[in-house]
Amino acid sequence: MNYLPNILFATILILGIGFFAKNVKKLIRNIKLGHDKDVTDNKSQRWKNMAMIALGQSKMVRRPISGLLHVVVYVGFIIINIEVLEIIIDGLFGTHRIGLKVLPQSVYGFLIGTFEVLAVLVLITVIVFWMRRNVIKLARFWKSEMTRWPKMDGNLILYFEIVLMTLFLVMNATDLDFQTMNSGNIISQYIAPWFSGLSEGTIHIIERGAWWIHITGILIFLNYLYFSKHLHILLAFPNTYFGNLKPQGQFNNLESVTKEVKMMMDPNSDPFAAPAEGAEDEVPAKFGASDVQDLNWVQLLNAYTCTECGRCTSECPANQTGKKLSPRKIMMDTRDRLEEVGKNIDANNGEYKDDGKQLLDNYITKEELWACTSCNACVEACPVSIDPLSIIIEMRRYLVMEQSAAPVELNNMMTNIENNGAPWPYNQMDRLNWKNE
Repeated sequence: MNYLPNILFATILILGIGFFAKNVKKLIRNIKLGHDKDVTDNKSQRWKNMAMIALGQSKMVRRPISGLLHVVVYVGFIIINIEVLEIIIDGLFGTHRIGLKVLPQSVYGFLIGTFEVLAVLVLITVIVFWMRRNVIKLARFWKSEMTRWPKMDGNLILYFEIVLMTLFLVMNATDLDFQTMNSGNIISQYIAPWFSGLSEGTIHIIERGAWWIHITGILIFLNYLYFSKHLHILLAFPNTYFGNLKPQGQFNNLESVTKEVKMMMDPNSDPFAAPAEGAEDEVPAKFGASDVQDLNWVQLLNAYTCTECGRCTSECPANQTGKKLSPRKIMMDTRDRLEEVGKNIDANNGEYKDDGKQLLDNYITKEELWACTSCNACVEACPVSIDPLSIIIEMRRYLVMEQSAAPVELNNMMTNIENNGAPWPYNQMDRLNWKNE
């Protein structure tokens, strides 16, 4: 028996999975560059969110057309790839359609027939998606942040899916024994006649070629995910699990600032008292965030999970009125900067070397940050529970508390609150004079 194909297959499989594991390790390292965040509360609700949003696509279908099309691709692609198990076993042990040996022919035929129908549905849906991007040119796919690579990435994944689904159908159509069985070839039986004029040897070569390219393509696709916005295929599940459970609009408070305010309001407190023995200094090294290392790990997970679908930006009132803010760009910039920091660490033997750059100014401008109305429309629109607003707020916090760089209007408001107890420039005694006018 010739074991060379099995050895070659095992080598390709090990290399593909090994490279993927290496990138996953790097991904986890980069996410852990963020501050710790406790997300161990209310586990039942978190599991429910993951099941409903990531698995059930509940937020995706709020836009029925694109949502249902996405469900077809999602369900079809996942279910069809169950057959990868059979391909791996066949490739490692030199068998052919091992499923027929462990399952009744009727059951196996039903499974493959289902896969073929789903493959056609995925093909049709992917073509519709391609037309929406490149022919109809939906506005949210053509915003200013959608530069050359994001545009290309969106199309590349569609081409991947077209090729993989086509190879699956051709593989079945040119498998003469499978066609003779006449069970499960619901679609491929209509493709098989295209090859009827060829010799059996040529058809066998086509079948084996489609088989090899199909599994190799799946491994290439798996490793492409790390470099693509389609990483959300994997990260949507943890991202929805670790999503924010607090009411939208409820911002987090800095504990050190809260304690300072309480101390100022307590007439019995001693501001000069030494901290209790063993107590840790809870004053943060930096207020807010100016770079990715200042964000928490959930926010960095959000950045890697971003699908670049643009729903957040299309719902953003600031963006709709022509301002530079795009919540999608906030997430893309955060991810790009995090990748840059990760490469810096790789190039410096595991240590970060200051490169003179940061997320603020080099990627995200102050104009973008202050254009946000903090309305939470972007958070509500995201189909995988990403929170661009939390990053915007942290960077605003840095500008106000570290650089005293708030806009004049905001500084005036804060001065009025300090002096008058209200945002308006009126003495408290005169606040209600409008009633007498």
